[in-house]
Amino acid sequence: MTTPHDQAHLDRRRRRWIQRLLWLLAALLLAFLAWGFVWEPAQLVERDYAIDLPHWSPQCDGLRVDLVADLHTGSPRNGVDKLDHVVQRLIASDSDVVLLAGDYVILKVLLGRYVAPEVVAEHLKPLTARKPVYAVLGNHDWWKNGPKVRRALESAGVVVLENRAQRVTLGRCRLWLVGVGDLWEGHPDIVRAFADVGADATPVIAITHNPELFAQMPARASLVVAGHTHGGQVWLLPGLPSKRGRHYLAGKFVEDGRHLFVTPGIGTSILPFRFRVPPEISRLTLHAAR
Repeated sequence: MTTPHDQAHLDRRRRRWIQRLLWLLAALLLAFLAWGFVWEPAQLVERDYAIDLPHWSPQCDGLRVDLVADLHTGSPRNGVDKLDHVVQRLIASDSDVVLLAGDYVILKVLLGRYVAPEVVAEHLKPLTARKPVYAVLGNHDWWKNGPKVRRALESAGVVVLENRAQRVTLGRCRLWLVGVGDLWEGHPDIVRAFADVGADATPVIAITHNPELFAQMPARASLVVAGHTHGGQVWLLPGLPSKRGRHYLAGKFVEDGRHLFVTPGIGTSILPFRFRVPPEISRLTLHAAR
């Protein structure tokens, strides 16, 4: 039989355990917030991906492409110093070409500071002096004056492909790069973008900002690359972020024989928070499917 003294002792032990549990939960929450708001947004990883593609010529086998999106320069822990770090890593890479998939500036992000596109472009000049750089605009760029962002990028030597294609020679590899306008704000015109692309065997890489356009891309595109999603910014499931419902978050996708790659990007929007989706330079090695 439990005496009043025994019951009081049990109650004290229960309260101590509850207090310890609450302290543990508070510590975990604090660590989670510090990780997401402070530590992870300041990181930069370089991940390698090998992609086997149909309609890919032997002359382009092994082509190295660095893909970056959503620079969002000015978001917290992501100022021009971080942009300089990204640029230096891209210069040091053995890639043949750099593709930029939009959103160079920010519209609104908690505790962020707007950085003008002219400043962003100035810090991209060391990269364009060393490698060919091709780009499209994103929804944030259009919200902050798309033509102004485009002029700034082009003044720094970036080739902006908005609803148009350009034939490119990279070493022995000849291919088409096709830029398609942003789904939300860029007035995408896929027919116009692919108008100059012939029906021969020359491989095609299509660049756009929002991966939701993937379903509308023609089979002529050997590979579609995009950004916009930030990988969801937060990923609590095992492994790397992939797909949420019908939305492409990050990584490689193959549907009906067509190929898409979505990079998780560099900066943040709305909330300056990343958890298990660190800022990333995606390094693609492209092979002919065997």
